[in-house]
Amino acid sequence: MEAYLAAISIIALIYVLLSLGLNLQYGLTGLINFGHVGFFAIGAYTSAILAGRGLPLPACFAAAAVLAGLAAWPIGLISLRLRDDYFAIVTLGFSEIVRLVVTSERWLTNGVQGIPGIPRLFSSLSGPASQAATFAAILAVAVLAAWMMRRIARSPFGRVLEGIRDNEEAVKALGKDPTSFKVQVLIVGSALAGIAGAFYAHYITYIVPEQFIPLVTFYVWMAVIMGGVGRVSGAVVGAAILMLFLEGSRFIRDILPGISEVEMASIRLGLVGLMLVLFTLYRPQGLMGDYTRR
Repeated sequence: MEAYLAAISIIALIYVLLSLGLNLQYGLTGLINFGHVGFFAIGAYTSAILAGRGLPLPACFAAAAVLAGLAAWPIGLISLRLRDDYFAIVTLGFSEIVRLVVTSERWLTNGVQGIPGIPRLFSSLSGPASQAATFAAILAVAVLAAWMMRRIARSPFGRVLEGIRDNEEAVKALGKDPTSFKVQVLIVGSALAGIAGAFYAHYITYIVPEQFIPLVTFYVWMAVIMGGVGRVSGAVVGAAILMLFLEGSRFIRDILPGISEVEMASIRLGLVGLMLVLFTLYRPQGLMGDYTRR
């Protein structure tokens, strides 16, 4: 039971990193990014491939963040001049392109068979000790990321981002270039997703393209909305609630015997969707409050 709780806590912290990146893009700046999982996949595959070629893990993590951020740069330059709904469609298409590339380029990613045997973090330690060290490492990165997001939100840079979210034309009238700020935010949030992907790859130690479907982006959006849009604490609390829903629904099978695995997967997804609907109806501002509705 302790190993199970530790595993869930580690995955929850990975979702915290994803939620913090999306919260910066949407909650603070108003960017509707439906392709967050694409940068998550880039980080995971980059770190896994480089680690398989013998590079030190710190270098693999740095490369994952840099490559995910660089992938966001041209997307931002091309699509941020579009309206919000078109930008959302472009980012969704980008994430599917990433998944198709890692599926088809077998020489690099091993295609649908995935990449097995990815080096685990702190592999020199025994099972429980390695898991505890991994949890501590991800927790440290999550705390640092949350601190950085809070500093950004309270800085002059963050106030410009809020202005872009609330009234972009007014920001232009003050002589600021919203496109430049949006690109920077997209790069930072995507780099954070890349780091989350690297942690995911080295914790799971086996990745395949089907782990990076749009549903992952949907889960991260759920975490941001349930926690509270625009709040750093909301991203953290929302990720915890999300994991509580996803993992707690596994035990429904004990209450409803005779349900097959396929049927249970559909029931779990339906229950998670129901919870999101209930949150939207009865707590639309999220548990920690919606920062954009002050």
